[in-house]
Amino acid sequence: MVIGCKKSDKKEGASLQMKSPNIIIIYADDLGYGDLSSYGATEINTPNMDRLVNEGIKFTNGYSSSATCTPSRYALLTGVYPWRNENAKILPGTAPLLIDTTQMTVAKLLKQNGYKTGIVGKWHLGLGNGQVNWNSHIKPGPNEVGFDYSYIMAATQDRVPTVYIQNGIVENLDPNDPIEVNYDENYNGQPTGKDSPELLKMNWHHGHNNTIVNG
Repeated sequence: MVIGCKKSDKKEGASLQMKSPNIIIIYADDLGYGDLSSYGATEINTPNMDRLVNEGIKFTNGYSSSATCTPSRYALLTGVYPWRNENAKILPGTAPLLIDTTQMTVAKLLKQNGYKTGIVGKWHLGLGNGQVNWNSHIKPGPNEVGFDYSYIMAATQDRVPTVYIQNGIVENLDPNDPIEVNYDENYNGQPTGKDSPELLKMNWHHGHNNTIVNG
């Protein structure tokens, strides 16, 4: 998840324009402490991330609100412990929006201070009211909780619908090929990872054994 924001202020009578910094949060699933070369990784090289470290501040002590994706994203954006919300658990791709539209978020706070806000990448915090029509404008979503611009995946690339959504509209949506999503029953004639493991490029593991898409 990436949030990019920018603001500039000019105080009356000031000879110099004062600029507030851009704020970018890069939120990655399954990134370990030693996965960046600036933090000791030896098997991979991460020069661009290292540049952020070397030209900024390097933190050597950190904490997470949760060990899993949806709960920790919820806490990051709202400042609320995920265990205070019983629905803040790993969500299916069809889950309703987890963040209440009246709730304060980092994006709303930044907007109140003159920033433009945007999010690009994995969302996985639910969309709509749980009965999403993927073939029309999808809301509420990121735009309704403080983001001026959003270009997201609803959940992950192994949880349908595996599409990109820009400001609530599925990219390259084809009205002649409407999107249907069902997390309760498999569509007739579609093989699953559990029943047809020989069709997979990698063996399935818990939670990832449903309909096979491109192996």
